[in-house]
Amino acid sequence: MGATANDFYLLGLIVLFPLLGGLINGIFGSKLPKPLVDYIAVGAVFASFFVSLLSVAQMIGPNMDWAAGAQQVFTYTAYEWIYAGDLAIDIAFMLDPLSAVMVLVVTGVGFLIHLYSTGYMADDPGKWRYFAYLNFFIFAMLLLVLGKNLIVTFIGWEGVGACSYLLIGFWYTDDEKAKAGQKAFIVNRVGDFAFIIGLFLIYWEAGTFDYIELEQMATDAGTVAKMLSISAPAVLLIFLGCTGKSAQIPLYTWLPDAMAGPTPVSALIHAATMVTSGVYLLARLNYLVTLNPYAMMVIAGVGAATAFIAATIALVQTDIKKVLAYSTVSQLGYMFIGIGSGAFIGAVFHLMTHAFFKALLFLGSGSVIHANGGEQDIRKMGGLRKWMPVTHITFFIACLAISGVPLLSGFFSKDLILWGALANVSVFQVEGIMPNVDTLTTVVAPAIASGTELSVAGLWKWFYGMVFALGLVTAGLTAFYMFRLYILTFLGDFRGTDETKAHLHESPMSMTIPLTALAFLAVFGGYTGWPHVVAYGFDVDSMLLFEDWLMPVFQTSYEFRIANKWGDHATNPEILAIIGSVAVGLFGIAAAYFAYVMRPGLVSWAYERAQFAHRVLDAKYYVDEVYDFLFVRGSIWIGNRLYDLDRWVIDGFVNFIGFAGESIGHALKNLQSGDVQRYATYMVLALVLALIALF
Repeated sequence: MGATANDFYLLGLIVLFPLLGGLINGIFGSKLPKPLVDYIAVGAVFASFFVSLLSVAQMIGPNMDWAAGAQQVFTYTAYEWIYAGDLAIDIAFMLDPLSAVMVLVVTGVGFLIHLYSTGYMADDPGKWRYFAYLNFFIFAMLLLVLGKNLIVTFIGWEGVGACSYLLIGFWYTDDEKAKAGQKAFIVNRVGDFAFIIGLFLIYWEAGTFDYIELEQMATDAGTVAKMLSISAPAVLLIFLGCTGKSAQIPLYTWLPDAMAGPTPVSALIHAATMVTSGVYLLARLNYLVTLNPYAMMVIAGVGAATAFIAATIALVQTDIKKVLAYSTVSQLGYMFIGIGSGAFIGAVFHLMTHAFFKALLFLGSGSVIHANGGEQDIRKMGGLRKWMPVTHITFFIACLAISGVPLLSGFFSKDLILWGALANVSVFQVEGIMPNVDTLTTVVAPAIASGTELSVAGLWKWFYGMVFALGLVTAGLTAFYMFRLYILTFLGDFRGTDETKAHLHESPMSMTIPLTALAFLAVFGGYTGWPHVVAYGFDVDSMLLFEDWLMPVFQTSYEFRIANKWGDHATNPEILAIIGSVAVGLFGIAAAYFAYVMRPGLVSWAYERAQFAHRVLDAKYYVDEVYDFLFVRGSIWIGNRLYDLDRWVIDGFVNFIGFAGESIGHALKNLQSGDVQRYATYMVLALVLALIALF
């Protein structure tokens, strides 16, 4: 971890400002003037962003180079919370290079989205409630990324879940929107249950929730065997929790429905912050993830499958926000490919660049919806560049970025992930799949059966070859469906009603200024992490600032597991990844232009000849229907059967006992008649029966 500075109170202020903004607007907002509600909400997040900048600046220091400054860690204990026996849990925060990236993304992008919301929600009567929820969400997200231990992270984890439920179902008078919020809440609870079990398992074996202490145990020769024994179940349980928050198979179905909330909510929660929390958590626990190759393969495999499946669904969506929703699911899959491939820096880099261009896409879609009077069907749009020049050019930039076009942010981060997957195939070394045998042989060797390394090596190469192939195909699909969206929305002739056409207009500056700022970041946000072939070709270390900044966080994982040859500058696999990614991206763009501009009838022709495939994709592989049958209707059926069991068996048995007791009572009451002669008769009969029994 490097040097640690305690009692860094600025961390408390970063978290405090959004909490105060949420409390003020939540308690008094309904009685405050609308402009004041805006100032409080936006000002709170801006104050948090400003303090975050100060904290990171102090972390680097005026006389330190970038890499040296990255090794500084600041901590702050806000409250000594639970002390019971050996259990000690504080409400404590930690700022290191990884949390610094996250806190700047959360507060920076969050500020722009708050500013955008002042225009988008200007006429909504519940705006004060909306901004209170939004501030509380930022507060919870900051708890999640700044938490010094797993418990504080989990509090923030649950907090963003609760706030997302409130924001997705913000217009709760609409049953469909209310149900979307409920679905998000319930699906996330499934993953959260697995997360809790994973936390208990870690504490049972390690005796601590503290990140610094866990890393020390997972990287120390005296304790690594203990952590190795729980690495697979703990990582997989936490990963299952991440599939809920970060919308991966099997718990991804809530996110597309979550588009029912206001568009700025989609930009904040479902592009830049909450859905990336699973990626952040596994990156934070990288020293546990890299202890087990099978757990890593599960993570990478689920990520690759999710990326590909979500991309195919996005091909046929007609709701502008649904296209972006499935695009988000797909891009999150890319990030998990990075985590599972050991390309942690690539995963976090893509997390950051994705926050820029996906927030821009969502806010751009909000601008389009705003101009079209609430219409979200791209088949009823077209030609909007004439009326919305700022929205058009910024949306176009975002489409180029997510498609991986060179010199835009998505190009740098996406290629880093694909290189990470390919490197596991091309430069794999057997001893690199487990903790470094040179330093931990005496501890690890007894825990690994003879020959395990060789068997894993063969599977590893084959598996990551498939992961790379799926990632490459998904890159081409991404470029195609994004430019399909762009062409149908902004090019050609307007296909909506005359009434809508008469009211088409560019959005106000409160909305276009955030679009412009995010477009700038979508272009230049990747310039801190150039490809290694370029950086080493020009011999300019400053072209790898992002990698140098984050390397101390992941150094122990790269030392323990050397399969991914980052330190050896394996440029050949990187060149292949770059060429492949750029080629399929440009092909996807060209194919979309050909199909929707040059030969527009080609799409209808293809749909007619592939009706079954189109029907399956349009139905989203019927996953919602299967879940509804198995879990919703299944739960109702089980509930009805339990009701029948209670009614006919349990209640029937109880009623029978009562009836039998009453009947016996009625029969026996005649024995207490008060007739002496009858009593004498009973006594004689009893004596006769006794004599018969004896003889």
